Amino acid sequence: MMETRIERVLLQLIAPVVAIFFAALLAAAILHFTGADAGSVLGEVVAFGTTPASLVAVVNKATTFYLAGIAGAIGFRMLLFNIGIDGQYRLAVFFAAVVGASVSLPPVLHVTLIIVVAMAVGAGWAALAGYIKVTRGVSEVISTIMLNAVATGIIAYLLAPGRLAERAAGSNNIRTTPIPSSGWFPGFEVAGKEVFGFTLVAAALGIGFWILLNRTRFGFELRASGLSLRAAAVSGVNSKRMIFVTMVMSGAMAGLVGIPQLLGSSHQYGLDFPAGFGFTGLAIAILGRNHPLGVAFGALLWAWLERSSQILDLLGVSREIVTIMQATIVLSVVVAYEVVRRVNVRRQQKLVGRSEHVGIESGATA
Repeated sequence: MMETRIERVLLQLIAPVVAIFFAALLAAAILHFTGADAGSVLGEVVAFGTTPASLVAVVNKATTFYLAGIAGAIGFRMLLFNIGIDGQYRLAVFFAAVVGASVSLPPVLHVTLIIVVAMAVGAGWAALAGYIKVTRGVSEVISTIMLNAVATGIIAYLLAPGRLAERAAGSNNIRTTPIPSSGWFPGFEVAGKEVFGFTLVAAALGIGFWILLNRTRFGFELRASGLSLRAAAVSGVNSKRMIFVTMVMSGAMAGLVGIPQLLGSSHQYGLDFPAGFGFTGLAIAILGRNHPLGVAFGALLWAWLERSSQILDLLGVSREIVTIMQATIVLSVVVAYEVVRRVNVRRQQKLVGRSEHVGIESGATA
């Protein structure tokens, strides 16, 4: 039993390792054919990406990616594709910034209120897609894509001077009123740089997700529904309720995606606030096999590649090489995991056949 478990773990680890190795080989080949010294360029990338300042930046960006990845993983567990993570988190962080700037509370209560508002807005926006799916059968892919566009329109309308925003002095940037210091989430210093304090909250949320998924009745029903809605329904699971609740949970997690940046760095929402984390989160969830630890690995890898690519401009190499690597890693992981799945199925079939053969021989001997 122990040997079988170890073999299973090793097979699961082989997939991402092979994917990363293949992506590195592809990047080296592209660099070679473009006339660059692949070994020198990749060496500079690794050197830049492992400096203390880069590692802190990687952890901060990975915190955001991790939250987006968990939001995607929650939906994937139910076979739901929450394409609306980007719209949910932007709308959530916008209203969280507005509410956070409009109140004056003690620090803990102030931060808690901002987080609750972000989760509520994200959950409410995702609930719209969940509701029309369970009542009208509209695909969540289509509805969440359209809701992304609606969210963009709402923010564009409200983020204007005279409404819920103001023009920054000496700049073309339009932003919400800054959140007072009582609403900031303190970080901690590492190598002279500040790591987002919300990183610890993100880690705790990942642990909570694992416990919910593997140690609760709801988690069992969620996993069962993700494997087969029909079989789960026969077992007494309300599939429509599970779909709706899963979308709400995914939206609530998506609402937190912008909180590390809002409470740890910018303290306001403006035209320059980072966007585009939705599809990144889905890719990271796929890379991490929807497991909190796997998603954490994927988030760190993705953030490290993005940070390391900044040195490429100075080397005269296009930064798009990193985008190619990221896409190659995801595609390679999907293929590798499918290969691993088929290998596992064949191993199990052989074990079953062997046990049946032993059973027949034992019966014959008796």
